[in-house]
Amino acid sequence: MRVLLTGGAGYIGSHTAVELLADGHEICIVDNHANSSSRALVRVEQITGRRFATHVADVRDTIRLQAIFRDFEPDAVIHFAGLKAVGEGETQPLAYYDTNVGGTGSVLTAMDATGCRRIIFSSSATVYGNPVYLPLNEAHPCAPTNVYGRTKWMAEQLLTDWCRATPDTATVLLRYFNPVGAHASGLIGEDPRGVPNNLLPYIAQVAVGRREKLGIFGDDYPTRDGTGERDYLHVVDLARAHVAALNHATGQTGSSVFNVGTGKGTTVHEMRAAFARACGLDLPFEILPRRPGDLPSYYADVVRARAVLGWQARYDLDTICASAWNWQSRNRDGYGG
Repeated sequence: MRVLLTGGAGYIGSHTAVELLADGHEICIVDNHANSSSRALVRVEQITGRRFATHVADVRDTIRLQAIFRDFEPDAVIHFAGLKAVGEGETQPLAYYDTNVGGTGSVLTAMDATGCRRIIFSSSATVYGNPVYLPLNEAHPCAPTNVYGRTKWMAEQLLTDWCRATPDTATVLLRYFNPVGAHASGLIGEDPRGVPNNLLPYIAQVAVGRREKLGIFGDDYPTRDGTGERDYLHVVDLARAHVAALNHATGQTGSSVFNVGTGKGTTVHEMRAAFARACGLDLPFEILPRRPGDLPSYYADVVRARAVLGWQARYDLDTICASAWNWQSRNRDGYGG
């Protein structure tokens, strides 16, 4: 199958590219490199031994996007491109709505113009907002509490409405929980720009000496050890979920939604301890006040993905941390090193 990946040079996109190529698909990657490095694509070629088309372009440039679509003639799109920092979204809402919602509309316009009828969307569990119950299943009410989550929810609505109004189309919405880890080769991994917003890359940067210590925001939550609990998913498992979603969309019509997680939570202290085992180092930390809006626990119900897609997470916490350490220790400064 011919698959076009928007944002395919990013953390999740690059790992998905590897899995698609391994599965025999032909790919084309479109990325403006606002939050990614072209070096990741060189390394995808190293891992897979395969070449593929790449274009430096912004998904909001509909005319350019249509030209790329006409040239590649994709059978399906996996739409990763978007802004994703929760805090940044609160201070730059116009940029987030423009890119995450407007960019999605631009992709659909290009698909309509060229007859592409299948799209897999990179969504987020943030669309659920504060949990009414746990674990979170796909029927849980969606009430996002931040700009980032609202843009993902609006993009989901746009995709669902497009699918409803356009004959013979299929949309698969994948709601990610917390992607972590790296490819076993150590050639590709998570390389956040600036101070990491997520726990594991921050811990990894402490381990290689880029950060002095880990700040833990609150240790008095009603969890096993008082620290926040999240559903951490190996990025390779997540990449394989996209391949499963692509297979599901083939021959299907209509819109469907799936949680992508492990179905269990890991606390901050548990993640820190697992990473210390992986790297063999003492990882200094300090307890800080709770952050506004942080929740005690957030984890997925993954029954639907297993039943319908035939997918489930395979990798455990120690494997996740070992892969992240392998990536960070080989690439102290990420792709810029």
